[in-house]
Amino acid sequence: MVIAVDGPAAAGKGTLARRLAADLGLPYLDTGLLYRATGRRVLDAGADPRDVVAAEAAARALAPSDVTRPDLRGPEADMAASAVAAIPAVRAALLEWQREFGRAHGAVLDGRDIGTVVFPKAPLKLFVTASAEQRAHRRWLELRGRGVTADLQAVLSELRARDAQDAGRAVAPLKPAADALTLDTTELDAEAAFQVARRLVAERLGL
Repeated sequence: MVIAVDGPAAAGKGTLARRLAADLGLPYLDTGLLYRATGRRVLDAGADPRDVVAAEAAARALAPSDVTRPDLRGPEADMAASAVAAIPAVRAALLEWQREFGRAHGAVLDGRDIGTVVFPKAPLKLFVTASAEQRAHRRWLELRGRGVTADLQAVLSELRARDAQDAGRAVAPLKPAADALTLDTTELDAEAAFQVARRLVAERLGL
C-alpha cells in the first residue's frame, strides 16, 4: 500500500501525509528531506549545489543522521534542495532508496515526483496545492515560529522562484500525475484538508 502525496512547497502536503500515515498505520517518508540533506552537504563542502559532481557525491554519501539535521529548512536550504533536485544523477542516486522504503512495508510518501516517477503505479495519488500567496504566508508564519525574521514579500518571491525551478527542470518536473486527485488547501486548515483526504482514501481504497 503506497500513497503518493505531491505538491509545491508549503501547500500542506507534509502535515497531511504524516497524518494519513499515522491514521492508516503506515510508515511515512518526507522525500524532500533527502534533497535538503544533499543540498546541505554540498553547502557544507563549500561547493555550488548546481555542481553535478559535488551534488551526486553528496547524495551517495547521505547518512541517516543527515536527514535529522536542524538546518534543513529556510531559504538557503530551500534553494539548495531545489538545485540538487534538478540534477539527474542526484535523482537517480536517491530513487531506489525511496522505492525500497515504500516496498518494505507500504508507506505514505510526500514529495514532488512520487506519483509521476517514484511510484507511478501507486493506487492513490494526491496532488496538494494552494495559492502562492497562501503558501508564502504559511511559510512566513513557520519561520516566525522558529524565531527567524523574514519579510513576507521576500518569502513570496523566493517561493515563486522555487516553484519555477521545480516545475521547469528537465528531469521529474513538479506536476500532478495524470491520475492524481487534486486537493486545493488554500481555504482549508490542516484538519479540513485531512478530512477531505481521508474521504478520498476511503472512496478509492476502501480504507
